[in-house]
Amino acid sequence: MDTTARQQLKDDVIRLRGYWHKFHDGLLEGAPNYLSAYLQFQNAPAAAGRIEPKVCEFIYIAADGAVSHLYGTGAARHIEMALDKGATEAEVLEVIQLTTLSSHMTMEAGMGALVRQLSLAGYAQTPALSEEQENRKTSFIALTGYWPEGGDALFVYAPDFMDAYLRYAEIPYAEGPLSRKVKEFVRIAICASPVCPEPKGLERHIGLALKHGATPEEIADVLQLTAAIAIHTCTTTIPPLMDALAARRA
Repeated sequence: MDTTARQQLKDDVIRLRGYWHKFHDGLLEGAPNYLSAYLQFQNAPAAAGRIEPKVCEFIYIAADGAVSHLYGTGAARHIEMALDKGATEAEVLEVIQLTTLSSHMTMEAGMGALVRQLSLAGYAQTPALSEEQENRKTSFIALTGYWPEGGDALFVYAPDFMDAYLRYAEIPYAEGPLSRKVKEFVRIAICASPVCPEPKGLERHIGLALKHGATPEEIADVLQLTAAIAIHTCTTTIPPLMDALAARRA
């Protein structure tokens, strides 16, 4: 790739991605064709225009801020970009709250496994819920659209924890300003992360997004946006490669 084409590629990255990073320099110098492919991969969902620009940033915030990834630099950048694109403080706070619900994946996987193993070990079936517990369950489902796997068992084996567990999820659903569709987009991003995909949650939240008016194309865009965090391999490793090569040339 000649000098003019490289400069055009750099200009395109800044225009379409909104920033320029040291790893871009490394790729522009050493692998410009890959940088061009990266730009197309990263920009495709935004170019499609199906998802509002600030909502694209919400997806990046969720993917970068999820406990499975915790890419602080990216989360900070996309918070700034979301605000620049018209997001409110309350909207960004809700994205962050929804992102912390990856904690539910631990409890669902663990409690579901516990219930199955108790059955195999010959324990009696989980007792039926009380009327109060059934009412609590019904209100949670009415608000969020689902009931966590192993939720009934949590009432029995962790009663002191159960109310906190449910309220943790209920607050962003009840008080947050995001539409139900966008809430589900955030939950999809958490479950679809290439760092730690969670298929059961992904199925659930895709179904809920469709129920709340999302199109298949919008959901595909959410998945594309989430997959894009795999580029953080480059953001983390290309600068050290550049430094190591520079030291050897000195």
